[in-house]
Amino acid sequence: MSLMYTRLAETLRHPGRRTLNVVAALVCAGLLGFAWYLQLWVGLAPCPLCLLQRWVFYVMTAVFLLAALFPGHARLPWLWAGLSGLLGAGGAAIAARHVWLQGLPPDQVPACGPDLHGMLDSFGLGETLAMTLRGTGDCAVIDWSFLGLSIPAWALLWFVLLGLAGVIINSLLPR
Repeated sequence: MSLMYTRLAETLRHPGRRTLNVVAALVCAGLLGFAWYLQLWVGLAPCPLCLLQRWVFYVMTAVFLLAALFPGHARLPWLWAGLSGLLGAGGAAIAARHVWLQGLPPDQVPACGPDLHGMLDSFGLGETLAMTLRGTGDCAVIDWSFLGLSIPAWALLWFVLLGLAGVIINSLLPR
């Protein structure tokens, strides 16, 4: 029993790559859980850009879990570092676009369009993605904020932090 506590204490003092990847995956899962809470219990309907950001968080969760399960010895950690960095940068770009739309004056906000499912039914995946990235009037609405930051601003912050963490964890830390 004391050996188990000794190992736990050592892991908490000097977490390795696997432990930190699990923590990062749990952070992503927590953010997704909060998004679902806001949608299902608070009643905030996500706009197309919000849904796109959610998907990036889903993929980041999977990458962090895969990095924890398969840390590798040679080049594999660099794959996880690269993927988490690219996903963080891509998610940050989408969130930055969303924050920019929210900062537009009301007369410059694009017109509202169909929801993401409606666009997928009417257009192909490529056109839907292009329309989503352009944003709609729905994306410019600020329904919720905390400490003066809207949901996309928080997402931007988390994408940057998680992307950097993924690069550092998987490229600099020992297994």
